[in-house]
Amino acid sequence: MLGKFKTFKPYYKSTIVLAGPVVISQLGHTLVHTADSVIVGHFAGTIPLAAVSLVNAVFMIVMVVGLGIAYGITPLIAQENGRDNKEECAVLLSNSFWLNIITGILLFCLVYFGSMLAIDHLNQDPAVVKEAKPYLLILSLSMLPLMVFSTFKQFAEGLGFTKQAMNVTIWGNVLNIILAIIFVKGMFGITPMGVKGVGYSTLIDRILMMAVMMTYVLRSQKFKGYIQHFKITVIDKVRLGKILRIGAPVAMQYVFEIGAFAGASLLAGTISATAQASHQVAIQLAAMTYMMASGIAAAATIKVGNSYGNRNLFRLERFAITSYQLVLIFMLITASLFAIFNNYLPYIFTSDKAVVVIAAQLLIIAGLFQLFDGTQVVGLGVLRGMGDVNIPTIITFIAYWIIGLPSGYVMGILFDWGIKGIWYGLTLGLLTSSVLLYLRFQLVINRKKLQFEKSIL
Repeated sequence: MLGKFKTFKPYYKSTIVLAGPVVISQLGHTLVHTADSVIVGHFAGTIPLAAVSLVNAVFMIVMVVGLGIAYGITPLIAQENGRDNKEECAVLLSNSFWLNIITGILLFCLVYFGSMLAIDHLNQDPAVVKEAKPYLLILSLSMLPLMVFSTFKQFAEGLGFTKQAMNVTIWGNVLNIILAIIFVKGMFGITPMGVKGVGYSTLIDRILMMAVMMTYVLRSQKFKGYIQHFKITVIDKVRLGKILRIGAPVAMQYVFEIGAFAGASLLAGTISATAQASHQVAIQLAAMTYMMASGIAAAATIKVGNSYGNRNLFRLERFAITSYQLVLIFMLITASLFAIFNNYLPYIFTSDKAVVVIAAQLLIIAGLFQLFDGTQVVGLGVLRGMGDVNIPTIITFIAYWIIGLPSGYVMGILFDWGIKGIWYGLTLGLLTSSVLLYLRFQLVINRKKLQFEKSIL
């Protein structure tokens, strides 16, 4: 055992150093919505909290499409950097910039013309819908600055520079929390805005994060060797196609997974506003640990992509195994915390006793699916680094939409097990995804070994 640890020690250290800032950056996306839930739950009440749950269920689907498209550049940058091709990295950045701007505009239009109409036909509490609509509209305006921020963040992370995005995210979230409290509660002469207040705070936060991250990448000496080749007017169909061939499947992977959880939120809303608010509390806690695990997965993508770019399959496999081991350790710790403190953690979000009781029960289930959630997101990250995105996309669709959500509907609604039945279904979907993605990794790595051996011969 000690010998194995010594063998993998450099890989553990390298992955942790890279993953640490990415974990915090990834967590930042969730902390925005977590902070919104906490502030609204304490200062506005259960109906507004249910409205936040409903909006997050709708908006998260749209947001992860954008984040998936933006993510398409990261493995490509890691691979080209592994080949020391700085000029190609710069060309990829300019094409990603325009692709993400167009995506941000299209996604705003989708929310404005689509979701705002669809939200009336989701069989939700009318009082919740009334609170949700203005919040959804304001939040949708933040898509464009979020996409531009993600362009430069994913570029920097693809090169292995992760600390600046972490710093921007930390200060952005501090600002978001301060503004949200001021706007929601109504301080310094400002009229209390309720749910709309957290929308405005998020919009302001993302505009500032965009400006800071863009300035950092374009002005920092760390990127001078790359940015000297950067021309914002360079748009190339081949590069756009390369980014989309990775980004679009990644976006669909996000949609299938997040969409299933959003669907679970909508199913919870058909039970009661209390069940929906309880789901929001538990899912926000689970989402925080998921986003931290996705930071490990992002580091795996960078390390695997870099190793793949310079054809070092031995190093690639070691980083993949290390990432799986690290996420299992992390998720075992968080699962234990959920199980031990399940009766106390919901009070972070609300003081409503009925919501707390149900959320505490859901956290026990969340403790179980933590393990599957962590391993499946690392599996996706490893495969992305190798450029394998199409089959994993099919796997996520099967796991969440053929197995997870339907089984949650059967157990939760048809069998009348309530919100716990819906969460049992989600757990089953995560288990399916985790196992199938690991098997896919084993198949792909063995196939690549044979291909590389033949090319050497």
